[in-house]
Amino acid sequence: MNDTVSAPEPWQWPEETWRRIVGRARAGLSLKPAHWPNGARCAVGFSFDADHDTIPLRDADESPMRISQGQYGSRQAVPRIRRLLAQEEVPATFFYPAVSALLYPDEVRGLATEGHEIGIHSWIHERNTTLPLEAERDLSLRAADVLAKLAGREPVGMRTASWDFSPNTLTIIREMGLLYDSSLMADDDPYELVEDGTPTGIVELPPEWIRDDAVYFNMVRFSGLRPYTPPSSVEEIFRAEFDGAWEERGLYILTMHPHISGHRSRMPVLARLIAHMKAKGGCWFATHEQIARWCTEQAA
Repeated sequence: MNDTVSAPEPWQWPEETWRRIVGRARAGLSLKPAHWPNGARCAVGFSFDADHDTIPLRDADESPMRISQGQYGSRQAVPRIRRLLAQEEVPATFFYPAVSALLYPDEVRGLATEGHEIGIHSWIHERNTTLPLEAERDLSLRAADVLAKLAGREPVGMRTASWDFSPNTLTIIREMGLLYDSSLMADDDPYELVEDGTPTGIVELPPEWIRDDAVYFNMVRFSGLRPYTPPSSVEEIFRAEFDGAWEERGLYILTMHPHISGHRSRMPVLARLIAHMKAKGGCWFATHEQIARWCTEQAA
């Protein structure tokens, strides 16, 4: 006789169960400001997730080929990105796994010196939803400590690796006293995060897979994952998303990865996008920290 009692299926859950699940990290008060600095009609936040070598390391993949793909991000892509941003006088936010930062410390120091923001992006690109609370907290704190030492100031924002936001992540972000997160997708514009019905004061700067280069360009050998979208089509999508944000006087967050978008055929996408934004006018180019602080001040 089998006395094992299986867990109830979702369709069998009582109301309190599904309400508890959706309430862990909920969109609260809209923090879209009535206006952006200097009369701008759109805030533009470019972000680069500098994963570099950490994806294969996270997967315990010791293949020199896979690791070399990540090294390209630091060796060729980041210098190209830095030159473009300097030429256009555009600041950006670079989210680093701590292991990437430790592998390329001079890169982190250089970006910070140039006025770019350094944000938390895990320890080794681990998947948060596979970790117990204690491990996730420890890795987050250690990552913040590494970035603070290299960048010369405490990080104020987090983007979880792969946007893998566990049931405990918001609690950890609150414990760390961070200003903002950029991992969740409940809106186009900034909003306040609510945890279990309690407003947290933390700003969410929502990303989206539509505005992420990896979904269009990523390539994993020995799998069915292949690039299927040409750069011209990706540029069209990114531009359309920006035009919508501009029309609505909202926020435009673009997520890029150096080892993905830093190639010769892809960097011109960002260059042309910046040119389009400047031609359209009324854009405030800012780091994620600057955007989050502005939203917080305007809501006060």
